[in-house]
Amino acid sequence: MCGIVGASGVHGAARIASLGLYALQHRGQEAAGISAVDDNGVARVQKVTGQIADGIDDEVLRGLPGDTALGHTRYSTAGGGGLVNAQPIVVRYHQGDMALVHNGNITNARTLRAELVEEGAIFQGTIDSEVIVHLIARSRAGNPDEEIREALSRLEGAFSVLITIGDTMYAARDARGFRPLVLGRLNGGMVAASETCALDLVGARFHCEVPPGAVIRIRGTEVTELEPLPPAPRQAPCIFELIYFARPDSNVFGKSVDRARRAFGRQLAREHPADADCVFSVPDSSNSAALGFAEESGIPLELGLIRNHYVGRTFIHPEQIGRDFKVRVKYNPVREVIEGKRVIVVDDSLVRGTTSKGLISLIRDAGAREVHFRVASPPVTNPCFYGIDMPTKQELIGARMAVGDIARHLNVDSLGYLSLEGMHQVVSEQGPFCDACFSGDYTAPLVDLGSGLAAASTC
Repeated sequence: MCGIVGASGVHGAARIASLGLYALQHRGQEAAGISAVDDNGVARVQKVTGQIADGIDDEVLRGLPGDTALGHTRYSTAGGGGLVNAQPIVVRYHQGDMALVHNGNITNARTLRAELVEEGAIFQGTIDSEVIVHLIARSRAGNPDEEIREALSRLEGAFSVLITIGDTMYAARDARGFRPLVLGRLNGGMVAASETCALDLVGARFHCEVPPGAVIRIRGTEVTELEPLPPAPRQAPCIFELIYFARPDSNVFGKSVDRARRAFGRQLAREHPADADCVFSVPDSSNSAALGFAEESGIPLELGLIRNHYVGRTFIHPEQIGRDFKVRVKYNPVREVIEGKRVIVVDDSLVRGTTSKGLISLIRDAGAREVHFRVASPPVTNPCFYGIDMPTKQELIGARMAVGDIARHLNVDSLGYLSLEGMHQVVSEQGPFCDACFSGDYTAPLVDLGSGLAAASTC
């Protein structure tokens, strides 16, 4: 999962891009980068390992002049780390300097890569996004508009992309609309971003969601919709964006993330009520769902767990202080809320189950009399191939165990998942969603898996 942002026709575009990345930092913490195009059409790029604050400061931004810029924050599922795979990708192109940022996962990237290598293409990294650059460069179409569209039409899977060629920016989404992308207006120019929270931070006024399959050319405030990509049999925006990934203060796919999560929580309370003294969330991504559960059930909402937001990736090795170290360093129970109480703990999803098992142990140690665990999504039973870091099927607790067995494994008095039908009922007005991680219904062809190649690496 990644976050992308772009600015066109905006003074100090690199600074706008950096602010947008701060808002999108939750979408990736492995690497960050910004490219900017100066008045002569020259693209400069700066990349850092880690978060945007780890190396892109005022001095760096002063070295990235221009009114057009792209930004990217990366969380990879495969393809390797390091700056070689960080974005933006910047290349010298026959129409001028080209830069690209991508969010999603291209499911035929390995197949395309093998064809390109056979034709003599040389790749610098291992990410699927680099395939797009080669396809554009090798296109025989007559102009950049047609070259970009031709390249994107060869892709399968999930992609929201921003591309700059000189001071012209292009924004596009795959025809199924897996990953979000929005446009906003700012100071005589345009800003594009994965989520509306980035528009809010930079002060941009929401203009529109980039429609699935759209290819849009942007020059300053001039927005031109080009010929769209071939239509998909059905659109399939990712339901996990609403469940977990997007920030609650964002609107994605035309839906308030906070309101969707509250509605998931209310539906969960209707499907799996419990007698208890209080409700609390596993912070922070479950806060809205817990609010909804408390609203529907009438059970008081409490702050039962406090999350430490300042834990670095390197600290004390877990083996030094026990198996629950990662949980204990990240969360701490509020004993005064929990001791002697029957508690309902609401989480947004249950993937491997290792963190949840450690949390339940903490809550038991804090004196909870009963622990009822509620999950505001269905059991995750299948890996995602469209850009979310999901473990293999063998690692997914929902694929290996029945609900009763999971409850015993977690040591809870009861366990309830939101039903697949209830989840879809909550968001039915927004149309069909991709729910492959819950149902196994993969809406875009998994070409690389079918050909025996490894799954394509994500952005």
